[in-house]
Amino acid sequence: MPKPDFTKNAAKLLMAGAATLLLWSTTVATASAQAIADPSYTVQIYGNTSTIELAPVLATVERDFFKGQAVISNGGIPNLFSAGKDGAGSSAKTAKTVLLATNAETQALRQSVDHPDLRVIFTVSEGLYRIVAKRSAGIRKLADLKGKKVGTIPNTSSQYFLHKMLGTAGLSLDDVKIVPLASLEKYKTALTEQGLDAITVWEPGADYAAASIGADAIEFSGKGVYREIFNLYTTAAELADPVKHAVILQFVKDLKIATKELNTTPQAMVPLAARRTGLPEQVVAHAWPHHEFSADLAPDLLDVMTEEDQWVARETGRPPRTREQLALLIDASVYLTAKIGR
Repeated sequence: MPKPDFTKNAAKLLMAGAATLLLWSTTVATASAQAIADPSYTVQIYGNTSTIELAPVLATVERDFFKGQAVISNGGIPNLFSAGKDGAGSSAKTAKTVLLATNAETQALRQSVDHPDLRVIFTVSEGLYRIVAKRSAGIRKLADLKGKKVGTIPNTSSQYFLHKMLGTAGLSLDDVKIVPLASLEKYKTALTEQGLDAITVWEPGADYAAASIGADAIEFSGKGVYREIFNLYTTAAELADPVKHAVILQFVKDLKIATKELNTTPQAMVPLAARRTGLPEQVVAHAWPHHEFSADLAPDLLDVMTEEDQWVARETGRPPRTREQLALLIDASVYLTAKIGR
């Protein structure tokens, strides 16, 4: 599905409360080249290192596209607010620690309630989800999932995906029997030994499930319904610091270059992703096509977040936020500056 040019929507985001052009120009102008290259600044990045979605960030750091100091640790958005506290985080947080994290937009909606200073600055990748079901369970179409046992990881993008997919068949999550699965490892036997009729999760979990039942598998693609938007996040405080803003901008510029290389020669990136995720290379390579690495800021991100927050709000027992409130979580300054300077 073609994506609109984000720059055409940028003015709407800015009017809704994202960073202004004045902030971009002031921040970038204030930070000198010397400050950006200062080796005492360390970019501390938190992300789920078991996921393929993190591959562009891994490539940026471990293939030296980013010339500064950077450390990738397993984690996510919560680490932005706990790093350096009571030993939290993989390294001590100092005044020269620049904090970044990755997560799907679902977790941003959950975490930003307690941390309204969270900011989305870039889309690292997109996960193309699917439902894998058993033909032998009498499943031929989505409506056949009614009453069936469906495995997913609760409170995540995979459960929201299931919600969206069921909706296209006039069903809701209440029409199926949700079976919580705690890890991707569980998906290897979910359809063969755990009595489930269908599953959905990010890769390679869905790949594991499909391979386990072979020709008995029937798949329902989420194309045009929902895809995971796996973003890069920081905080308003980090962006308000002129030097840290400049370091973040440099990282995003290098991330864009690394992503281009990743798309041009994916075979060179698969071993890196396999090594860091702990997955076999053949598993990563097979699941690779279920991701898109576009290196942009998803143009429909605010639309997706506005709709999805309705669901998250119901799940967590709070009022949904308005589009204007959610727009404040998106800071397009880094993305647009990197885009102009490409």
